[in-house]
Amino acid sequence: MKKIAIIGRPNVGKSSLFNRLVKKRDAITSDLAGTTRDVKRREVIINDKRALILDTGGLDKGCELYDKIKEMSLKAAHKADIILYMVDGKGLPEDEDKKLFYELQTMGKDIALVVNKIDNDKMKDKLWDFYEFGCDAIFGISVSHNRGTVDLLEWLYNQIPESDKIDESMEDVVSEPERFDYEDELSDEEFFAQFDEDEDDGYFYTDEEEVEDDSIFAQNDKIKEFDENDINHIKIAIIGRTNVGKSSLLNALLGEERSVVSEVSGTTIDPIDESIDYEGKQLTFVDTAGLRRRGKIEGIERYALMRTKEMLENANMALVVLDASEPFLDLDEKIAGLVDQNRLACIIVLNKWDIADKNEFEKIKNEVRDRFKFLAYAPIITLSANTHQRVDKLYDMILKINENYSQRITTSQLNAVIDKAQQRHQLPTMHGQVIRIYYTTQYETRPPKIAIVMNKPKGLHFTYRRYLTNKLREAFDFTGTPLLFKAKKRGER
Repeated sequence: MKKIAIIGRPNVGKSSLFNRLVKKRDAITSDLAGTTRDVKRREVIINDKRALILDTGGLDKGCELYDKIKEMSLKAAHKADIILYMVDGKGLPEDEDKKLFYELQTMGKDIALVVNKIDNDKMKDKLWDFYEFGCDAIFGISVSHNRGTVDLLEWLYNQIPESDKIDESMEDVVSEPERFDYEDELSDEEFFAQFDEDEDDGYFYTDEEEVEDDSIFAQNDKIKEFDENDINHIKIAIIGRTNVGKSSLLNALLGEERSVVSEVSGTTIDPIDESIDYEGKQLTFVDTAGLRRRGKIEGIERYALMRTKEMLENANMALVVLDASEPFLDLDEKIAGLVDQNRLACIIVLNKWDIADKNEFEKIKNEVRDRFKFLAYAPIITLSANTHQRVDKLYDMILKINENYSQRITTSQLNAVIDKAQQRHQLPTMHGQVIRIYYTTQYETRPPKIAIVMNKPKGLHFTYRRYLTNKLREAFDFTGTPLLFKAKKRGER
């Protein structure tokens, strides 16, 4: 597919145009310069042709972070086939814009000058000032008011070859993304303001409330279903607090500079995803915004946290990244709790092992096991994203854990283990009533979910549930995956 890069200085509306082209609110937008930092990629359909759209960070000078954003954006321009250079039409043409535009012209790409914020007919006259750029393809548009975009889309359509048309035989398979009407929609700020602040913060930062468990794992019915045909696609979230090396790990896994890395805390804002093929599987890694304590959240980071929540709801596995060179924090535990809430497969990554005290491995490992008891099933790997030490071992670990996460145990195998467990330790009675397990069966995978059919579901004490869990883990390899139960009566769905 042809690659279309949206390039320009900060705050000209690049991410808003990106959202319009992908027809949904995907990239975070705000009035704050530097909101977009990494290159965000999405497939789009323009009429009946496919293309890949790239949203880039603003081309600006400043600190080390802004220099890296600019470098990443220019790399995207070099890889693109079509460049849309955006400027702010509310002001006069600036020399810096001309300099950058001429630099991009020398690349020999198809290039258009997109003058944004031409919000009404009166402002159309300002468009003449921008003809001094010497560009044949100039479009005056208003993304926020959905004005003037038809001509731009027609120009893009003509730059995309006929070979990229959607195959008519695939019309029933390929559906156009849901349309996004900006005139009826709220801005990002207004959209996110609709959510209750305490409720949102509680998701990330408060201890999970106790749920009265009337059977076993009362929340099980809320676990998302999955497409059996999607089993070869593994969606892996990279999560952790700020500055533990998540973006460096993504770059190391991909073998390229895909995500901006700097010493500035909270560099990553938008979740950035990238897919690779490995051993017949598609691995999609998602670099998420680093999470902070509630009192330290500022501005657009709040939106980034909500995007992280949405991403975790659609992930299969999480890499919980910890800084092995520093003491662990309570915040690390709360972040790891998101893995438990979303019932994800998991690997605990001790990053920065190149600068950690290697003689303290057993002590660090024991502390991890003590702090993250709810992730006792997750294997631990030490590595250095900076030096790429042992990063390659992650691929095979991910495939193995995906097998465990997706496995289906036969009913006869499960019952053999449960019967043997009951022979060793009988179920305790409840108010003098005998508790019987009739049989067990697995009714879902990713994660494995097991139904225990019995006469008194409320009589299955949590200690006996834990005992059965341990016995099943001894009998089958559930390394890296949660194991969920549902106690139910005969005939109950």
